[in-house]
Amino acid sequence: MASSRAGELCAAAAAEPECSVYEEVLPDERMEHSQRLAVEELITTEASYVHNLQLCVSDIRAHLQEKQLPDLDLEGLFSNTDDILHVSRRFLEGLEATANQEYEQLLCISALFQEFKEEMETVYKIYCASYEHALLLVESYRKDPRLQEEILETLKTTVPHTGASDLSFFLVMPVQRITKYPLLLQKILENTPASASAYPALQSALSAMAEVNTNINEYKRRKEVATKYNKAEHLTLRDRFARLNTHSIAKKTTRLSRLFLYETGIVSKTEDKEYDDLEEKFQCVASSVTTLKENVASYLKHLEAFLLSTPHKHELQINEGAAQQYRRFAERLHHSVLPEFRRRLDRLVCQPLCSLSDMLVGPQQLVKKRLDKLLDYEEIQERKSEMGSVTYDEEAAMNTYLAINAVLVAELPRFNQVAVQLLGQILCSFTVLQRDLAARVLQEAEKELKQMPHSHMPLPSFWKMMEDTLQQSEAQLRTFCQKFETVMPSPVSQVPEGLFLLENSSPLIQHKVSYLGCRCQSWSARQRGGDIHMQYLKLPGLRCLRSLQLSRWLQASPSQPGVRRRSASKPGSQCWCWNHTTRKEARSGAWWT
Repeated sequence: MASSRAGELCAAAAAEPECSVYEEVLPDERMEHSQRLAVEELITTEASYVHNLQLCVSDIRAHLQEKQLPDLDLEGLFSNTDDILHVSRRFLEGLEATANQEYEQLLCISALFQEFKEEMETVYKIYCASYEHALLLVESYRKDPRLQEEILETLKTTVPHTGASDLSFFLVMPVQRITKYPLLLQKILENTPASASAYPALQSALSAMAEVNTNINEYKRRKEVATKYNKAEHLTLRDRFARLNTHSIAKKTTRLSRLFLYETGIVSKTEDKEYDDLEEKFQCVASSVTTLKENVASYLKHLEAFLLSTPHKHELQINEGAAQQYRRFAERLHHSVLPEFRRRLDRLVCQPLCSLSDMLVGPQQLVKKRLDKLLDYEEIQERKSEMGSVTYDEEAAMNTYLAINAVLVAELPRFNQVAVQLLGQILCSFTVLQRDLAARVLQEAEKELKQMPHSHMPLPSFWKMMEDTLQQSEAQLRTFCQKFETVMPSPVSQVPEGLFLLENSSPLIQHKVSYLGCRCQSWSARQRGGDIHMQYLKLPGLRCLRSLQLSRWLQASPSQPGVRRRSASKPGSQCWCWNHTTRKEARSGAWWT
């Protein structure tokens, strides 16, 4: 009896250490098991996330692109999902590779988060900042039955297993994923002993991802502020007056007084070398775009003026020779070469240039608003240094300036770079178009030149031929003029029907006269020795001259010798008579017959 009792006590004593050891080991095993589950959750959820992103990009968006719906803004919906997918794939490959590192897995995971920190922040902040806009688009598409039907049909065709009834099911995934990384790391850290070698590395990874989320939220807030101010407002005068109140007038007055202090040098302006350099380059780009836009518009105006000349539409009454060849050449230019050039110029130069000009409006508004907010910021800073505190609204105004300044400093470098690249591409396109136009015109001209007899003539011989041709044409024209003077009747024979004036005066003059409201042929004066012979052709049935536009020397003649005024035969008009003499005889003539 005693021996059996002693045996039970010994057995109990032997069992006590085993129970205590089990109780000591069990918490560590549970922590390790929970840690392993947390790591598996991180990897499996990342794989599922990448798979859904792949569906979103390769299936859903591609299917919607094939539909070519004009009212569907795919870029606004999916933003930079491609960039997120690219980063997430590489991150997943790194996570899956850590599975082989049994004892170093946690250190590898921590290092992986540190490695992808900047890339994640870059791609996710862009997506998160545009997420609200994507939701507004989804909401607007719900109100359009046709678009909503097309979207639902796409979801049922591409991802029926998800049961998604809206695009927002996929669009929210990147936002959820980036905010979940700190939670997953926190769960792993909670199940890692503080004495473990990976514990500090996990803490650093957790801090890094928490910082990424903080930076994304700040970037999103700044973008919202910038979006509020970068819209160009087209307000009427009535709307502007409606906005005036005591607060706005006081604020504008303070800004003007502050600006006056800057300009007069009484108060030194806050300098920001980084921003000032960026703004200077931006203003240079904006000025270049404006100048190029004006020059292209002027070029188009001159091109339109050139196209107004259409010699191929007029009858030349010449059936062969160089005139007809030029006619065919001009017709091809106006019907094919120039219209094609105008279409290409509009598509490759004018439209991109207008788009680039529109892109400048938002940043220009933001730059202007930054100056206003800077004036407010400095005024509040002085008040804060004097009084030690500021109101809530003043604090919000200071934060607004800091947000606008941060957005400009962060995005102006990229904007300037893209704008310069686009401007360079536009200039290159314009240069290529000019070169193509010249080549095409030369090609068309060469087709006609080949038919000319002198097409293969050496250049010196061609110029010699041109000189001889011009001399021959001059001689023919001189002979024609001499024959014309010989054939034309003498002015004396026109006395009964017309007017002749012979008097010492200046060389050849030409004017036009008007009879009874009708314009007649031009008359001319030609110097012969010391006399001037003037003649105008008769008009059949002419009875009275109403008005005669004379030259300067005739208009100044009424008081000169040999000129006298005579009353007209019709009330309200006046007539003049001249004594005109030739070398051998004298006659008088009137303005009527």
